[in-house]
Order: sequence, then structure tokens, then C-alpha cells
Amino acid sequence: MRILIVDDDKEIVDLLAIYLGNEGYEIEKAFDGMEAMDKLAQKEFHLVILDVMMPQLDGLEVTKRVRKNSQIPILMASAKTNDMDKIMGLMTGADDYVAKPFNPLEVIARVKSLLRRANYSHAKQKHDNVIEVGPLIIDKQSHVAQTKDGVPIKLTALEFSILFLLASHPNRVFSSEEIFDRCWKMDNYVSYKTVMVHISNLREKLEKATNGEKVIQTVWGVGYKIEA
Repeated sequence: MRILIVDDDKEIVDLLAIYLGNEGYEIEKAFDGMEAMDKLAQKEFHLVILDVMMPQLDGLEVTKRVRKNSQIPILMASAKTNDMDKIMGLMTGADDYVAKPFNPLEVIARVKSLLRRANYSHAKQKHDNVIEVGPLIIDKQSHVAQTKDGVPIKLTALEFSILFLLASHPNRVFSSEEIFDRCWKMDNYVSYKTVMVHISNLREKLEKATNGEKVIQTVWGVGYKIEA
């Protein structure tokens, strides 16, 4: 698997490259956000380790651009350690966050966890766009959602779109902004309450069909997810 390490600190990049290389990963290096975007456009990567504070293009902006057309796992690294910095990184689209200075062995553990999660998601999504996650079976082509016990779930087009988005990326947290961007496909933004209302209605229908099972989880201050 190929990993892109992005940081303007060459020593950190080289250190991580040694440790991850010893684990058998193929490593590419970038030292600013623009170089990272160029490399991502040229090759397929399985994961990105991304510093927040960088010249030209910071890690948050890189993440925003990557998330427009890719769900590649992103591990964000930053010397900023307060909760709001972590929340901002996750809301922007990062999958995990590690604070500097870090132990390279911790980074390796997080990388392996993210890659396992991504591979699980890929394995669960069949070629015919049928996804099985938790108690649900979701068929994108026929726009049908049901429980594994065969109980049909009647959803609006937007509710189905939200469900398919969350189910196709299990364990990944989506902010209200991301859900709106992916599911509404409109230029103007609506209030958070509109997204929350649709999530609430969707939850009610799922819980009714699954005898009260909490399929959609709230990560307070960040967004929503479905756990694998």
C-alpha cells in the first residue's frame, strides 16, 4: 500500500518514512500542500498523513479539496493540541488526528487501524452497489433499504441519500456541512437545523424498523456516523 506523508518538517517526514517503510508500505513524500495535491493527482494512494500548519496550502484546505472527490483515509498531525483544533480537523474531513510530538509507533498503529477500516468498507460494498452494514441492507441502484430480516424501510430521496453516504463509509464521521454538500447538491447552504431534521426523521424510521437499534451515532461537536 502506498502512503503519502505531507509535512514541511523534513526530519518528521524522513522519520515516519523509515518507520512506515519498515512496515512494508511504499512511501511518497511532500513538503507543502501544493506538492501534496500534485502527487495525489498523479498517483493512487491508500492513506495520507497530513500536517496542519504548512506553507502555500495548509492541511485543512488540502483535506477540503481531497474530500471533493476522494474518501482516502487522512491522518492529520498537528502541534495544536486543544479540542477545537481536533474538532476542526475532523469536521473538515480527516479520519483521525494525532498531536505532535508523537511516538512513531502510535502513528503506525493509527495507520494500520485506518487502513483496516478502509479495507473493511471496501469489502462490504459489493460491485452492484449493495451495502450491508449493521442491521441494514442498502441497494443504491434500486433505491431500496431494508433490514437483514427483510423489513422494508420507506425513505425519502434525501433520507436514502444520507443513509447511503453514511453506510458506504462506516465509522467515518460526516459533519452537517459535508452531508449537505454530498446529498443536497446545491450551491447555497441551508441551516444546520435542516440537516438535523432529516437525520432525526431518518433515525426514527431506522429505529422503528430495527426495534430501537441506534444505527446512526452522533459524535457531539463533530457530526454523524454509522459504526461497522
